[in-house]
Amino acid sequence: MFDSLVSLLANPLVILVIGVVTVIGMIIILRVNAFLALVTAAILVSLLSSGRLADKIERVAGAFGDTAAKIGIVIAMAAIIGKCLMDSGAADRIVRSFLKVLGEKRAATALVGSGFVLSVPVFFDTVFYLLVPLARSLWKRTHKNYVLYITAIATGGAITHTLVPPTPGPLIMADTLGIDIGMMILIGTLIGLPTAVVGLLVCRVMNRLMDLPMRPYGDEPESEPLADDELPSLWVSLLPVLLPVVLISTNTVTSMYAEQQHAALARRAVLQRDDAIFDWPGVWAELAGGDRRKMPLAQRQLLELLPADVQQSLAAAESKSDVQPPQARLREALMELAAGNALTDNEVLLGLPLGNAAKNLRDRGIEKLSKEDAAVLNWCLLEAVLPGQVRTTGLGKASQVTALLGDPNLALLLSAAIAMWVLVRRRGLSFAELAKKTETALMSGGVIILITSGGGAFGAMLRQCGVKEAIEGMVDSGGQNVGLLMLLLGYGIGTVMKIAQGSGTVSMITTSGIMASMGVSSAMLGCHPVYLAAAIGAGSLTGSWMNDSGFWIFARMSGLTEIEALKTWTILLAILGVTALGVTLLLAWAMPLV
Repeated sequence: MFDSLVSLLANPLVILVIGVVTVIGMIIILRVNAFLALVTAAILVSLLSSGRLADKIERVAGAFGDTAAKIGIVIAMAAIIGKCLMDSGAADRIVRSFLKVLGEKRAATALVGSGFVLSVPVFFDTVFYLLVPLARSLWKRTHKNYVLYITAIATGGAITHTLVPPTPGPLIMADTLGIDIGMMILIGTLIGLPTAVVGLLVCRVMNRLMDLPMRPYGDEPESEPLADDELPSLWVSLLPVLLPVVLISTNTVTSMYAEQQHAALARRAVLQRDDAIFDWPGVWAELAGGDRRKMPLAQRQLLELLPADVQQSLAAAESKSDVQPPQARLREALMELAAGNALTDNEVLLGLPLGNAAKNLRDRGIEKLSKEDAAVLNWCLLEAVLPGQVRTTGLGKASQVTALLGDPNLALLLSAAIAMWVLVRRRGLSFAELAKKTETALMSGGVIILITSGGGAFGAMLRQCGVKEAIEGMVDSGGQNVGLLMLLLGYGIGTVMKIAQGSGTVSMITTSGIMASMGVSSAMLGCHPVYLAAAIGAGSLTGSWMNDSGFWIFARMSGLTEIEALKTWTILLAILGVTALGVTLLLAWAMPLV
């Protein structure tokens, strides 16, 4: 009996269910903070998984730290940017400019656009706090369309909050599913725009069906807006928002085309035996002589795969400049490796960081690759072992510059510096006052970092328990519809998680971790994993009700009753979620990006 119970608890799918139930149960029933629930579930899953008992807690902390290292700076900088945009009046300037360009008759469109743009670097609740006074001001002028204005704000803010980094949910999904942040920004925006159009139409219908007046907050006085001349200019206001988007997106586009160009060179090297892509004297110099114990592990592994005579020549080289006849034999030996299976059979080499093209080949499974594709993957592995010896094209050199400037950490840091400069200039703050403002922002951002890092640890422990291997056979038998099923599954789990515990961010974090633990790849999906992230984001929009803080922010700040909020907010977000899913499926079919 006891052995049967132990065997059952060791089943990866049972562990998966236990982990998910733990998260939902602690949040809903025990009302525990999401961070504590995620970390507790991660530890529980790790304890039930295989491995040395002494390592089971340590690997949770390691996974937590890995996630924090990837997203911590970005979220902290985004929190500072949002605070500075609010306090400097830059966010107010963006909204007023939208209204000025579109006119009062198109005020709803201006509010959707404002929410859409501001929710990229600013959290949804902050955006709603900012824009609701404008909706109330517009109602005072016209005494109509109040429902239209408040639902328009919700539409714009909710969409980018769930689809476009650096808001925490999309950011952690990109990290968990191995998606370039620039790609997540581009596709999230592309999906969000038509979704916003549909949302605006729904808002107009709701406004006709529910002609509600604006109600006072109570005893709270209405805040007086700043005078127009107290606000920064539009281009200065937009710079902290647009700069990171431009830098990161430029890096994504440049890197994508540079990698395609490089992949073509690698394929030519395989098909035409053209090995000019390597700086062969540099390869010899890197591998010859010296203390092998100081070499990177991957290079030592490569040396062990070379024929004995080549290893002897390299070891006996008196000088690293000795590039005479032995170098020709080295070239021949490496070309032979590229044509065989030795490189892909080596776990160390196969686990090296690769570009997207080579990563897609690896993710398809070595046994499923054609002889040509396997040779291309081998060649890419050689390049990963000897990255400094690959001849780069002009576009490749440009991509190195954009990779520096488009790194999310640096891009957001530059944007935060500009936002702080605008705040100091417009409000005349001292450095001490600026420090207090940034400290307040970092305190709010710190909570988000803890939750997202806890979610990363939970997802990593699910992968550790072997869910991927348990499901692979089921997935392989699914045929051509596997990709569609996985996208719908991501949407479904995201929706259930949102309904169950309320937080869209926690829904995205948990669902992406579950999907990643199943080993979801572009080969399995038949499209880029960014569409899976978008489907999960769409699910996190659907099913918002009274356990969602966004529901109460919308209801209380708008002056609506619970029933009115259910009829507006809940229905609106459900339609937005379904629409975003539909656009995602359409783009995944028309533009799979693989």
